Amino acid sequence: MTSKTNEPPLLPAQEKDIPDMDPRLAEFLRRAFWWLNRFMIFMWRLGLGIWLNDARTSGQIMVITHIGRKSGLRRQTPVNYAIVDGELYCLAGFGRTSDWYLNVRAQPKVEIWLPHGRWMGEVNDVTDSPHYANLIRQVLIGSGFAALLAGINPRTMSDDELVAATRGYRLLHIRRTGATTGPGGPGDLAWVWPIATAFLLLLLWQPFRPIHANKPQGKSIQ
Repeated sequence: MTSKTNEPPLLPAQEKDIPDMDPRLAEFLRRAFWWLNRFMIFMWRLGLGIWLNDARTSGQIMVITHIGRKSGLRRQTPVNYAIVDGELYCLAGFGRTSDWYLNVRAQPKVEIWLPHGRWMGEVNDVTDSPHYANLIRQVLIGSGFAALLAGINPRTMSDDELVAATRGYRLLHIRRTGATTGPGGPGDLAWVWPIATAFLLLLLWQPFRPIHANKPQGKSIQ
């Protein structure tokens, strides 16, 4: 499967790649989230996605399955999100330099895994929305520790402060077009659990095997 590689022209508000941030911190966060994202996807595939969702700590997390703009292959990215008035929003914290953001710009049709459902959807960049401050505040509140790690407190900042702190972020609206099912979705590795449980029980049972079961019989004393 192939995808378009031409990215739509950038709006004036999109010219800055990422918000003002110490380059060392930005690089650290990129590396940290690279590993964290892989862990999150693995947890979702084990069927544990719902247990990872806590707005106070790990944040509200969903997985976006998108198409690589160059490879045409399926890619997956966990992101924080918020549902506002029934609509789904997320953000690209590293702005238009994020690979997954570039992918959904080239091919906006995606699949999303939410804690209570799996959907097809279409992505639209709404960074220039007049409701930007309120919407991104809700997404950041739902991001748990991630916003605080980036030096942003969405619960206490004013709208102007929040807009300035998130300059370069991309706010995305995902319009859900229909529920979906089939292979390759969340929980596709859930079969690991019964095998792992059986193996663990076997290991735990070993120490309790009767010692005399295989003990050689000695000669009786006359």
